[in-house]
Amino acid sequence: MSRTPVLAVTGATGRVGGGVAALLHDVGLAPRLIVRDASRAPAWARDVAVTTYGDREAAPVALRGVDVLLMVCASEAADRLEQHRALIDSAAEAGVRHVVYTSFLGAGEDSVFTFGRTHGATEAHLASSGMTTTFLRDSFYLDFLPELAVNGVIAGPAGPTGGRVGAVARADVVRSAAAVLAELAAGSAAHDGAVYTMTGPQALSLIDVARTLTELGTPTTYREEDLEQAYASRAGYGAPAWQVDGWVSTYTAIASGQLAAVTDDVRRLTGREPLSLVEVLTGERP
Repeated sequence: MSRTPVLAVTGATGRVGGGVAALLHDVGLAPRLIVRDASRAPAWARDVAVTTYGDREAAPVALRGVDVLLMVCASEAADRLEQHRALIDSAAEAGVRHVVYTSFLGAGEDSVFTFGRTHGATEAHLASSGMTTTFLRDSFYLDFLPELAVNGVIAGPAGPTGGRVGAVARADVVRSAAAVLAELAAGSAAHDGAVYTMTGPQALSLIDVARTLTELGTPTTYREEDLEQAYASRAGYGAPAWQVDGWVSTYTAIASGQLAAVTDDVRRLTGREPLSLVEVLTGERP
């Protein structure tokens, strides 16, 4: 009789990793939670391992015996790619068979969104690791779009029409990842080598986002900036250049059309239609 594959979830105290771990627990699975601080692990957790992505001594030990790993991308940082490569190398060393990675829509060297290039390099490192992979290429989160507004204005170089982005609810990414992991735990090979494009139900412009926020009671407008204005308006935050580039390229990526895709991958993986911006903001589904 074959054993049930051992699942592990990184970032298991965060919103994505923690959400996936909780859903797996709810359906009777017992994933190993990979965390930086064991005191923050949920009370139900029985298998907790402590490491950081870049710890090449602790990470292989934490991943020993794991068959399927959910690798939630690390927080944005100057050394994010180095962290990712180190974790991938640790997973391969530990004998992990399959990695499910939360990537980004259009990941690759030609990504307008600068952090999308890091995701592309991470995918390439995974592809050369010898492990089987599943890539969940997430669009921007619908939950994130309202955070673009500062004092009631979404300002950035997304073009005169506010571009288009098929943004996806974080909850739909969580549900999709949990569904993939549950099927892998059941022995399915359906997701081996698969690439899923995770989007919401429609491509929104930033004008649409501002209008929706206004209709729900938060008066908001979109104001186009050129690149010089965008960098100048963000200079006062004192952020490093790589981070400011990421902030500005959020808008130029939306303007470029690279993020306008809308797919049915969320529905295919979860069996339910993806959430809309209104549903994310109100917590209600008709």
